[in-house]
Amino acid sequence: MPIQQHTLKIRPDHLSRQAVIYVRQSTLLQVRENIGSTTRQYDLVKRAHELGWEQAGIEVIDQDQGQSGSSTIGRDGFQLLVAEVGLGHVGAVLSLEVSRLARSCSDWYRLLEICALTDTLVIDEEGVYDPGLYNDRLLLGFKGTMSEAELHWLHQRLQGGKLTKAEQGKLRFRLPSGLIYDPVGHVVLDPDEAVQGAIRLVFTLFEQHQSALAVVSHFAKHQLRFPTRHWGGARSGELEWVPLCHGRVLDVLHSPLYAGAYVYGRTHTRRHALPGEEPRIKGRTRRVKQEEWPIVLLDRHPGYITWDQFRCNQQQLADNQNTPAAAHRGAVRDGPSLLQGIVLCGSCGRRMSVRYQREGSVLIYECSQAHIQLAVKVCQTMRGDRIDQVVGKALLEAMEPAQLEVALSALAHLEGRAKQLDQQAKRQIERAQYDADLARRRYHAVDPENRLVARSLERDWNEKLVEVDRLEREYQTQPVPDALRLSAEQREQIRALAQDLPTLWGAPTTTNAQRKQLVRWLIKDVTLAKRGDLVVIDIRWQTEARTSLSIPRLKKSWELRQTQPEVIASIQKWAPTYSDASMASLLNEAGYSAGGGGMFTAKKVQSLRYDYQIEAGCPQGPAACPTGQRGDGRYSARTVATLLHVNISTIAKWCETGRLEYVQTAPHGPRWITLTPERIAELRKPTQQHWKSSQAGKSQQNVVE
Repeated sequence: MPIQQHTLKIRPDHLSRQAVIYVRQSTLLQVRENIGSTTRQYDLVKRAHELGWEQAGIEVIDQDQGQSGSSTIGRDGFQLLVAEVGLGHVGAVLSLEVSRLARSCSDWYRLLEICALTDTLVIDEEGVYDPGLYNDRLLLGFKGTMSEAELHWLHQRLQGGKLTKAEQGKLRFRLPSGLIYDPVGHVVLDPDEAVQGAIRLVFTLFEQHQSALAVVSHFAKHQLRFPTRHWGGARSGELEWVPLCHGRVLDVLHSPLYAGAYVYGRTHTRRHALPGEEPRIKGRTRRVKQEEWPIVLLDRHPGYITWDQFRCNQQQLADNQNTPAAAHRGAVRDGPSLLQGIVLCGSCGRRMSVRYQREGSVLIYECSQAHIQLAVKVCQTMRGDRIDQVVGKALLEAMEPAQLEVALSALAHLEGRAKQLDQQAKRQIERAQYDADLARRRYHAVDPENRLVARSLERDWNEKLVEVDRLEREYQTQPVPDALRLSAEQREQIRALAQDLPTLWGAPTTTNAQRKQLVRWLIKDVTLAKRGDLVVIDIRWQTEARTSLSIPRLKKSWELRQTQPEVIASIQKWAPTYSDASMASLLNEAGYSAGGGGMFTAKKVQSLRYDYQIEAGCPQGPAACPTGQRGDGRYSARTVATLLHVNISTIAKWCETGRLEYVQTAPHGPRWITLTPERIAELRKPTQQHWKSSQAGKSQQNVVE
């Protein structure tokens, strides 16, 4: 369109305000290499001058060089432009094309709306547009939509090409420590043996301890370092040895690249807005589940472990999560509980937790998940020490056929691990010596007159020598692993001792963590359930075979002190004819023990009669026997005195002289006397009335005489 036609829309009111030229390139690479595009944008100054604006009234906004137009975040120049337009200071906005201003319809339409309100023109390479006119605004809106769509198409094409290369295994990305690209672009193992040894040691230790934190502790205990290569920047490709941290171990264990697999789509980035005065968008990266990985190519390059080992490691890491999920067993701990993490409730199916009482001396298995989450009653609780003993015995019985093979493989494993640690320490010394030699060569290669450089290189050389000396001293002073100090005779002793696995199982040198790890290797889970007076133990082995065992359920404290039903039945049977003391003797002779422990006494039998409302046929006191005769046939002293027509004192004297047979349960207690009809007839005196009459007659006769 000729300039004369454009000037029809440009009025003096527009020329009296500023003409703002917006210059932008999306990336710094474009700013550096696409010089022609940048020049064309700056040439819009001439176009504004041709359209009638004075040179002093033309302003260039180029603060957004290297910023994407997909959003206004970070584009201070665009925000300044919108502010100036809104204040009515701008008569026209000039841009090479719409995509320079915005590639987002929301930003573009907001600018057009403000331009229409303030009567501001929009000028590009093709024409002059008035947003206040419907046709011009329609055309500008279409251009903005196409600009945003163009960005989407570019993104789709790039993603498509990226996905195609990933499907072929050719998309390159940053490799973890221990893997590098060769000159051809293939993934190979790091040629540095020290690096390979450190990576292999991580996998070996995790296989042994089944815990990432245990790997970190082992590295820290032996003062080992872990390699890392710098990616990008001035130190790109440089190897650095740093202390191993827990996050780094998890990165190594979670990376499928170490298993020789090429995987694309392991992570997903989701953007979210952060609160604040200024809107900010931040991407949050999440790991994608293994089964949802879009591209997995196995055996694409050499690895440190197999794919099956990688999957086992992922399962172990998932089990180690300290969450109440039923599928997570948790990492092996140092507590005495043998079945920690693998006990299931036979009532509700939830995983049971471990609780200790009395400073760890009492082990409790408790199903408390429903209680914690729903505030309901605890499902079931039981003592765990006897359960652990039964499961441990079953485990040892299952291992008997393979005891020798287990011993030999364990010994070989210890030897291999000790040698691996020794080799890793030697590699560290070798690496430090190489760095010292390199520093020495650098120092000798510098001009001696250049003291500024020479002093720095000399200081670096001395630091390397100190590091070599430290590593050598640590290597000399650290204890030799036990597996390397074993003689041939000691090895044979170990093989012989391995034939007695129960001894090794209970040895003080065998830690709780080692016992638990052995249990988890052979047993998948153990289900506990109370069935009456029994605790049923259902063992599910790793082979899916099952073993069902049972043990008597421990009674509660009140149940332990409860008198046996047989004792109560005996007391009910003997009470009519036996005294409490006699029943106590009979119960002791029969081998029964009292509820609280110990022998039965007359007082304990009496207390049981009162508790169970059993009437005594042979009470201790006469008041409890109205007839004066007990169930065993014995009479009270007062009753005997009445029968024999004598005084109580006479009865007492006869008992003391042995004339009457009696029983007395306590000193100075009531006497219960044994009498037969013959004995009554023998000892019975005349009635007291007859005795008085005869005595009166004798007195009268004496008077008469």
